[in-house]
Amino acid sequence: MAKLKIAVVMDPVDKINIDKDTTFVLMLEAQRRGHAIYFLELDDLFIRGGRAHGRYRPLRLARATPHYQLGDFAVGPLGDFDSVWMRKDPPFDMKFFFATHLLSLIDQRKCFVMNSPKGLREANEKLYALRFPEQIPQTMVSGDIDRLKNFMAELGGEMIIKPLDGCGGSGVFYLNESDRNTNSILEAATDNGRRLIMGQRYLPEIRQGDKRIIVLNGEPLGAVLRVPLESETRGNIHVGGTCMKTEVTGRDREICAALAPYLRADGLYFAGLDVIGSFLTEVNVTSPTGIQEVNALNGVRLEAQVVDFVEQQVEKLARAPAKT
Repeated sequence: MAKLKIAVVMDPVDKINIDKDTTFVLMLEAQRRGHAIYFLELDDLFIRGGRAHGRYRPLRLARATPHYQLGDFAVGPLGDFDSVWMRKDPPFDMKFFFATHLLSLIDQRKCFVMNSPKGLREANEKLYALRFPEQIPQTMVSGDIDRLKNFMAELGGEMIIKPLDGCGGSGVFYLNESDRNTNSILEAATDNGRRLIMGQRYLPEIRQGDKRIIVLNGEPLGAVLRVPLESETRGNIHVGGTCMKTEVTGRDREICAALAPYLRADGLYFAGLDVIGSFLTEVNVTSPTGIQEVNALNGVRLEAQVVDFVEQQVEKLARAPAKT
């Protein structure tokens, strides 16, 4: 395999947790194979002459202190790289949105971009799952407080609500019609009816854990179970969830198979599906994580399969006949 030039758009490299961060192990594996890694942040992206450009620095990584070494700045077209990885963590704000437009100017017949900028724009991590009603719990999206309360009553008097632009469990609440704070929470969450939110049937299986399934090109690679604290509804790791070993079940594979054609068509090659019990709850595509947790619990190296895939896609582009 020829040595590749890979540009990675991400958060500040000095701030990452090298024991948890998925981007870190992906870059480390690519570096191990002799590929050259270049680091960019969103502020390093710009457009000139209708082409996507960047200000980038060569990056070397190690499981050490410090864990990174940056070279000198250079500037050039992003299309000159063999592959560009969009790994900026949420939130998906306007800065991120415009960055996807910029990355869309890369000629993707010559440079493999993961995930697809267009796909990232289309795939809101809360709303994308609504394309698969057979796979998700009963769900409503609305900003109308009375409508949401009526929906909660239909569900038996309890419900989970989520902001559509949240991440990491931020803004997720468990509501119960007997709780005197319910009206106040709905008012705050919807900005008194001016903001859409998601209401979803509460799944008691969350007490056994929220499963993150790592998916590559529509196929499940592995999974980790995030079990919430007794005092929490959310299983997210950064709010105290405990990672536990789990299996990819037959039901998990059914969910992946249902989503696979859509993920591939949208260029969402690397994704994280969240499953509670037998239901899909979220489709994470912005900068999905979980590889290091799966690796640690199962003695595997999922990052090798991801870099294999990148190499295969670059080779396909190199073999494809030139289009005029």
